[in-house]
Amino acid sequence: MRRLNNCLENKNYTNVPIWFMRQAGRYLPEFRDIRKNNPDFIKLCLNSNLVNEISLQPSKRFDLDATIVFSDILIIPYGLGQIVTFQKNFGPLLKNFDLDTLINTTAETFINRVQNVYKGLNLVKSNMNYKNQSLIGFAGSPWTLLIYMLHKQSPKKDFNINNFFKDETIIDNLLLKLEEFICLHIDKQIEAGANVIQIFDSWAGLLSKKDLLKYCYIPNLKVVEYVKKKKIPIICFPRGIKKEEYKKCCEIVKPSAISIDYNIDPVWIIKNLNNLPVQGGLDPKILLTDKKNVENEVNKYLNIFKDYPYVFNLGHGVLPNTNPSMIEFIINIIRNKK
Repeated sequence: MRRLNNCLENKNYTNVPIWFMRQAGRYLPEFRDIRKNNPDFIKLCLNSNLVNEISLQPSKRFDLDATIVFSDILIIPYGLGQIVTFQKNFGPLLKNFDLDTLINTTAETFINRVQNVYKGLNLVKSNMNYKNQSLIGFAGSPWTLLIYMLHKQSPKKDFNINNFFKDETIIDNLLLKLEEFICLHIDKQIEAGANVIQIFDSWAGLLSKKDLLKYCYIPNLKVVEYVKKKKIPIICFPRGIKKEEYKKCCEIVKPSAISIDYNIDPVWIIKNLNNLPVQGGLDPKILLTDKKNVENEVNKYLNIFKDYPYVFNLGHGVLPNTNPSMIEFIINIIRNKK
């Protein structure tokens, strides 16, 4: 059985599975070569042949246990009719949208707009070592997509959480629509070959303790329940929430595994999560330091999670200025661990 699926589904801990968030990305020269000739990021994500090529680039270099489809969480707003662009040195920019038009978007219209994501994923399935590797599909969480759609850019820029909640009717209607289309998007990825799903709740940490249940946990629970009915394991990554909230998140949302960020104490996690598989934790910035430091940090996580179902990953994505040789170095440490 594939290492990642075995860990997530059977809580196996004898062989630590390895993959990296943003393992296909700007730190790889072969990706940068493609990107140079494809400046429109959304068009790149909708080019099924390039989705296939980029998704498989990391596995041609490294001994990984999963391939994650090359895409972006903002494909869902795009599929719902919102214009999405990416500006160099700025990030995503989304245009205004008509709520009624968006709410009335049909499944057929959505699929027609983003069908090349699924075609690309199916090509990846056909061209990867499918017996040994898991194939990960993904989506943004309802809350995280809601922020991008209404704030129209990353909340790192000019975001006020109190002003954000001024019109709760719009927020509630849009959340329901997002839950529906996140499930549809995931369903089409599973049909195309994905056998693991990850939900990126990148901005969960912006929510106050009192708002987490309504805007993070309950919407994510609906998605998790939908995916579990498909008999597919699902990993949730509620980035930025406090460690005490990780426990509550797992109790309410009940994912197959939880991905932790680099601010979370892994010892606390082991003591409080009742053998739920855990993924990640290592600070991506560690990979920019020397090999001795990297080795110490990797071994710290491996030792803490010894005899525990653990997926090795980072606490966020691989940084663009990471040397690819450091990924190889980490994999060798894990594979040779006694």
